[in-house]
Amino acid sequence: MTPRDYLMHVGGAPMAASGGRTLDSVDPATGEVWARIPDATAQDVDTAVAAARAAFRDPAWAGLTATARGRLLNRVADLVDANADSLARTETRDNGKLLREMKAQALALGRWYRFFGGLADKVDGTVPPMDFPTIMGYTVREPVGVVAAIAPWNSPLLLATWKLAPALAAGNTVVAKPSEYTSASLVELVELFVEAGFPPGVVNVVTGTGAGAGAALTSHPDIDHIAFTGGPESAKAIGRAAADSLTPTTFELGGKSANVVFADADLDAAEAGVLAGIFAASGQTCIAGSRLLVQRDIADAFVARIAARAETIRLGDPTAEDTQMGPAATPPQLERIVGMVEDAVAAGATVATGGRRPDEERLAAGLFYPPTVLTGLRPDDHIAQNEVFGPVLSVLTFEDEAEAVEIANGTRYSLAAGIWTRDVKRAHRVARALDAGTVWVNTYRAVSPLMPFGGSGLSGHGRESGIEAMNAYTKTKSVWIELSEEVQDPFVLRV
Repeated sequence: MTPRDYLMHVGGAPMAASGGRTLDSVDPATGEVWARIPDATAQDVDTAVAAARAAFRDPAWAGLTATARGRLLNRVADLVDANADSLARTETRDNGKLLREMKAQALALGRWYRFFGGLADKVDGTVPPMDFPTIMGYTVREPVGVVAAIAPWNSPLLLATWKLAPALAAGNTVVAKPSEYTSASLVELVELFVEAGFPPGVVNVVTGTGAGAGAALTSHPDIDHIAFTGGPESAKAIGRAAADSLTPTTFELGGKSANVVFADADLDAAEAGVLAGIFAASGQTCIAGSRLLVQRDIADAFVARIAARAETIRLGDPTAEDTQMGPAATPPQLERIVGMVEDAVAAGATVATGGRRPDEERLAAGLFYPPTVLTGLRPDDHIAQNEVFGPVLSVLTFEDEAEAVEIANGTRYSLAAGIWTRDVKRAHRVARALDAGTVWVNTYRAVSPLMPFGGSGLSGHGRESGIEAMNAYTKTKSVWIELSEEVQDPFVLRV
């Protein structure tokens, strides 16, 4: 087939890369080049940032009321709903995730735009009771300016939306950069913002490599906030670049999340939750429950259940209804998965199931890796401490509640965790003790625009979704008004 050519979107119009270079987008299920995207230069990034800055000051955007911004976001939601199937198919073609999962995500996007559209005119200031008898004071929350929104390859539209919706609701303008592996869907999404009536330059998309367009964007002195989802090493580089301009950041960087199963749990529910936590989306989610912590009393029987169920998971074409797990999204990611499992086995881990690439002819052209369960691990083993971002489950056992918490908290990540127990008191105790930004009890892998999401440590900082997300995209201004006719002593600070 002839690959489809995509263009960037800058200043309200399509734009090719000024250097004329493009990047191939490869379908990870087939190995086929299906699209080409522009490889933006630093000059292209300058153009996009300048367009965003001009739009931020333009009355066509700056003069809108917060209510009017909310209406625009609601129009986007309607258009996303209407185009969800097409957007989902593009994402599946780009990253290899199941079409039914991508459809579910695409249909959910409107919830974020509607939530933040409704919130746009409810972000207000305060009137503090001043301790000066003749002074009236109040605060207002204003947009920060131009936001760089950088989305990863695993859920491009959802994780871009987590940045776009609150940033635009607050009145900012945006330069978005998707992963070079999965750019097509975000370019398609921005066309819906144009159709919804957003002024030119309010939402811009540049495409290209992290080392090229990404570095130019995150080091740009006219960016007022950087929102990034990705890995810790990339975040460190972004943080160093942002430091030169003191640009604030929001980082969501993944995790090594513990799924903690107590002996009193509903084991049928726990089994489903563990499978969802690590094998859904081929384990390529920041919230993957990649560490199974299971109480020793039930460990052998429960792990046997997980391994047996994992062996029945059908790999294949992500667009097929009977496929349960698709390929890894990129060749480097597949290499990382293979290498980490091989190193773990060499260090003494036992493979309960999986552990090597499938040899079926129908899977040969794709980037497939089977559901893998590793046992015989220690909490400080490399694979139990570091994110694989693939369908690899590390099994650890614990004796009691205290040991479960100690092991769960024993990594540098703190994004999410799961608890499986029928004891409501234990559920609350352990949820309170776990160092995690999100704790699911008797469920796993659920998100909502109403609930804040994020972590600390190597899982990043700041929060996306929920009312708290608006904090990153607004700044507080204090206004003092003297009500008396008194003339102030010019040489004495009023305190």
